[in-house]
Amino acid sequence: MRKMGVKILGLILFLIIVIISCDEDDKVKEISKNGSIETVMSVDHLNANLDIVKTSYKIWVKNILVKTVIHTDTLPSLGLTTEEGENSDGDIRKVTLKKDYEIFITVK
Repeated sequence: MRKMGVKILGLILFLIIVIISCDEDDKVKEISKNGSIETVMSVDHLNANLDIVKTSYKIWVKNILVKTVIHTDTLPSLGLTTEEGENSDGDIRKVTLKKDYEIFITVK
């Protein structure tokens, strides 16, 4: 059972890498639901000290959603950063933003 879980996790991570590396033209418009795992990963800012990482998986078999798994956890916030931003009038100003986590996925 453990080996099967590792294989499924590896497949999920591979799919995430493929989706992230795709150009705008290569985005999937519709997922094959005959036998697939749909994965969504996000990091949201909860407050000044904490971020929330959320990973959800939808497992499709023969066009039926057989299972949805959602993992949620809190992470320490990375703090603030300053970047230049341009408004609709073309004015460039420095704005303070919360730092975002970079997501790297390794598939074995």
